[in-house]
Amino acid sequence: MNQKIDFKAMGCRMVAIVDSSAPLAPELYQQVPVWFEEWEAALSRFRPDSELNRLNRSAGWPFQVSETMWQVFQAAVDAENASDGLVRAAVLEALVAAGYDRSFDMISPERMSAPVGVWGAVGSLAEVSVDESTCTICLPVDMQLDFGGVAKGWAAQQASKRLAEYGAALVSAGGDVAISGEQVSGELWPIAVENPFIKGEYLQTLMLGACGVATSGTDYRRWKQGGRWSHHIIDPRTGQPAVTDVVTATVIAPDALMAEMAAKTVLILGSMKGLEWLAERPAFSALLVLETGQVLLSNHMGNYFWRQHERKTS
Repeated sequence: MNQKIDFKAMGCRMVAIVDSSAPLAPELYQQVPVWFEEWEAALSRFRPDSELNRLNRSAGWPFQVSETMWQVFQAAVDAENASDGLVRAAVLEALVAAGYDRSFDMISPERMSAPVGVWGAVGSLAEVSVDESTCTICLPVDMQLDFGGVAKGWAAQQASKRLAEYGAALVSAGGDVAISGEQVSGELWPIAVENPFIKGEYLQTLMLGACGVATSGTDYRRWKQGGRWSHHIIDPRTGQPAVTDVVTATVIAPDALMAEMAAKTVLILGSMKGLEWLAERPAFSALLVLETGQVLLSNHMGNYFWRQHERKTS
């Protein structure tokens, strides 16, 4: 029996589902939004008193962080390393320079404003001094962090683990999905892949067990800056919104954090280099939608399509 809760957090729609043969206590579902509120209070750059903003304001000085902040910081380090440096947390000033200077629901996509400025290459978390024994982080004086998708992927993963104690769990944090395992019946979970060009239309339905899946795209969080369309995916090599022929990249990976990292990496690289990157990493499968409308698949992605599973079971 699927039991579901919907709510908003981290500027996105959140969905948590537990498949359990026994009814779950209402108190459990009441706790899920509380978890996300606590995580957002620590990790959001849009809350002036968040722990992240206090860390950013302390740049140049050691700052002892909470367990949540420490875990997300380490997840960001892992994402930077696994992406060959293409997914970086030290992008805050580049995002602001590109026009993403406030919560997205406060940005008018059609606003016509002059560029705030031009940012250079983004710094690396390898430049940050840390003390693991005390969970202390010391940022360089010229570095500001934004955890973005890493925080959502981490939150989805954490919530899924907690809910898995009560049954098979699926948690979607703004499209970063963590799945703890197959449903009680043995059935896989259906995950729809949206068409970025036609609202409400789906390109495919994926059938998934224990894994993570994430979509990174330039189609949703975008706005006009200086008369040109801009978006929130920063290429750290230039400090500018990525120039790419990929509109959306949907990636299946062993967990939500890896899926989020891989989807963003492929989008930044573009379709040709992105497919080459994926070919070297068989743990990932991807569906790319290009500016032309063409759909490209990598690493046996078609094996996850609903119709493929329908044929196998018929």
